[in-house]
Amino acid sequence: MSDLLERLLGRGWRMTSQRRVVAEVLSGDHVHLTADEVHARAVERLPEISRSTVYNTLGELVALGEVAEVSTDGRAKRYDPNAHRSHQHLVCSGCGTIRDVHPVGDPLAGLPAEQRFGFTVAAAEITYRGRCPSCA
Repeated sequence: MSDLLERLLGRGWRMTSQRRVVAEVLSGDHVHLTADEVHARAVERLPEISRSTVYNTLGELVALGEVAEVSTDGRAKRYDPNAHRSHQHLVCSGCGTIRDVHPVGDPLAGLPAEQRFGFTVAAAEITYRGRCPSCA
């Protein structure tokens, strides 16, 4: 069973067949699918699932904090089930592939106090950009 599915069951989330399929489609490492990609994969498993059900389920998962929405360079939003483990993203500027990365060290250490403008900084989101092997 996927980590996402286990978390949802642990929360007592009502698990319909449609919701289960969406959660199963989102399972795995480095998963950053668009809503349309989630729908296409869900239809392979459950042909009667509607696009609106997929969109609504994704919205619920984001609201619950179980899935993170990732936006890069004005491309379609992508959905990341790795919402409970701190990580950053590596994005290909060619094809848009996204990979989770786990840099070592405190990302806030590089932000000097005078550049914080009095903010109490709680988190940092860093996106690394480059070309994947296929696009290089």
